[in-house]
Amino acid sequence: MRWFERSKLKLRKSMADRVVYSTEQGRMCSDCRQPVVGCACSRDASVVGSDGVVRVSRETKGRKGKGVTLVRGIPLDSVELAQLGKSLRTVCGTGGTVKDGVIELQGDHIARVTEQLNTRGWVIKRVGS
Repeated sequence: MRWFERSKLKLRKSMADRVVYSTEQGRMCSDCRQPVVGCACSRDASVVGSDGVVRVSRETKGRKGKGVTLVRGIPLDSVELAQLGKSLRTVCGTGGTVKDGVIELQGDHIARVTEQLNTRGWVIKRVGS
């Protein structure tokens, strides 16, 4: 067996232990091997980077001219952030997603989003023009 065949075999064996997705539980954490929803290690990492100021902006870059409202800096874990994203999408009557700790809402909904976040008691900062 050649050296590169041995290295490929080692790589396959190490990747065989790593579960990324389960049909029963969804996405899995690579560190603790628990579902991402119930993962303790990602919950700690997502809350640490916040300075307490929630930044709301509108952006069209990379979206073929279509505008989205972005909400950054919310000091919540991933589960609570997903629930907040769902409630903001419902209030605005639009679609959107939560990616990497940022809530994206389709369209220009800065006024509604700032109003909703002010009622929840966070400090809001309008970013951009």
